[in-house]
Amino acid sequence: MAIDATGTTTATTTTATSTTNPKSVLGKDDFLKLLLLELKYQDPTSPMDSEKILAQTSQLATLESSENTNKALSTLASSLAASMQFSSISAIGKIADTGSNGVSLTEGKGIDFELYLPNAAQKGEINIMDGNGKVLRTLQIGATDAGVAKYSWDGKDTTGANLKDGIYYIESTYTKTDGTSESTRLGRYPIESIKFDNGKTYAKLGSSYVDLSTIKEITTH
Repeated sequence: MAIDATGTTTATTTTATSTTNPKSVLGKDDFLKLLLLELKYQDPTSPMDSEKILAQTSQLATLESSENTNKALSTLASSLAASMQFSSISAIGKIADTGSNGVSLTEGKGIDFELYLPNAAQKGEINIMDGNGKVLRTLQIGATDAGVAKYSWDGKDTTGANLKDGIYYIESTYTKTDGTSESTRLGRYPIESIKFDNGKTYAKLGSSYVDLSTIKEITTH
């Protein structure tokens, strides 16, 4: 409702405009409608040039071809991603190497870790080392079945002193049941299963799932 300069009251009507294409993106159907409207309202005394119509039709065909190509590429990308995911299932049972045998220690706290023993052990040792390969602590292990075994380290060196915050490295040598020696280290585990989650592929190594893309190497043994 509005009042003009003479004091007369007049009604003001506002028409809501609905936006059907908020991004103002024209597709092939929109271009076809525009072409038909252009032909419909052309000047009869000066009709559109046939070459102009052919050019616009060609542009319409090019646009449609581009849209079809984009759809095909999108479908192909989805198919390839699914194929790559499911092909990773063939890695189950193989040995994954994370590329590092290091653990992060917080001073005053212990660490639980897992080692993979390819063969059953009679006895063995686990060496905790610094970045220079110096052995700071040795843990003794007894008879152990082949597979992934859990161990704990209290974060102390051979003197019983707490080690500082940092990265420490874990390796092991053990005697197999046939009397021969074998070695292993943190970071090498058999792939027990594969899990897909939010477009990513995870491999189960020991009791943990690891992003497959972070694994450095996969071998048969």
